[in-house]
Amino acid sequence: MGAGTEPDGSSRSDEEWERFLRESVAGTADAPKEPSARARDVAQRLHGEPGHGPEGRRSHTPVRPERRTGRYVVGLLALLVLLVVALAPGRIVDLFAGADSPPSANHPAQVSPAEAAQRPTVDEPFRGSPAASWAGGAEGISVPKAGAVGWMSAAEVERALARSRDFLVASGLDRGVLRGERPEKAIALINPHQKDVQDLLKTAFRAPSEKNDPLLLFSRFQPSRTHLVGDVVKTRGGLTYREGERGALQVTADVTFVYPVTRADAGGDDEIVRTIVRRELVLSWDDPDKVITEPGTFSIVSYKYDMTNGGCGAPTGYFTPPFGTDRRADGSGKKVDPYDRSAPVGRGESSGDECGRATRS
Repeated sequence: MGAGTEPDGSSRSDEEWERFLRESVAGTADAPKEPSARARDVAQRLHGEPGHGPEGRRSHTPVRPERRTGRYVVGLLALLVLLVVALAPGRIVDLFAGADSPPSANHPAQVSPAEAAQRPTVDEPFRGSPAASWAGGAEGISVPKAGAVGWMSAAEVERALARSRDFLVASGLDRGVLRGERPEKAIALINPHQKDVQDLLKTAFRAPSEKNDPLLLFSRFQPSRTHLVGDVVKTRGGLTYREGERGALQVTADVTFVYPVTRADAGGDDEIVRTIVRRELVLSWDDPDKVITEPGTFSIVSYKYDMTNGGCGAPTGYFTPPFGTDRRADGSGKKVDPYDRSAPVGRGESSGDECGRATRS
């Protein structure tokens, strides 16, 4: 049997032999176990050509055939994304920020002019507001993973963080407190031996003033004047923590609350105003061996808040949202965006700043 012939006597061209050997090297199912002399000659010649040297399996990278259809699909998807961004940029921002985001997601969400122009209703009190996409109640207050800090183990830090959020719920979300009731559950979490805060609590509810105002720590509306709309208060923000003085666990809460309210005697008038409050509280869970405290309580290091659509003038102990003509006259100060959480909270114990005018609610 001569070189270049098959067992049946037929012959193959050099091109066919080269193709056959390439397929054999690639591992086709019908590759011959023992090539003929001609096959060996052609194989040696192929291995001498550039690009046909031996290659290890780990470095083998198959080349996939180009598909023009894929380019068209990718281009179509890109056009759709650009269209969505142009029509509803706020939705894209909220998609990446998320309702459960930590406080670092502080830049204000955007809504389109058409959305912002929509009036809130009793059934949709957050309509036209960036808060429409926020979580409600405690779900909007994020809590970080706990680790050991100072005198506390990781498990103790976890309990302290949970109780810190409990204070935010009891002081800013409890329905009774929002209707003007005394915030007993929240007060029970404050160190009873902290004299300055206890003095504030004794005076604030009886004779509110700029220095001793319950609104510094609690959200309250006067039920004879204002009614809350619906059962949901929208929230965004959360807790952070670090080691404080004398090895204490220091927790910082930075949370924005959005309260939809209407006039108590509205009758057929369903004008809805959203009072927006951003609070910053710094709490210290002290080592009882170093600070006089009670188990399960914290000391308040500082407290401050920003508020829009909550009323101006002398403190009354309640938020007093403006309605009708009062709303147009209220807020003679600088314009502020109550949803912008990128700037530090400005209002404190002795603040005498005039009310800001909300650019949106």
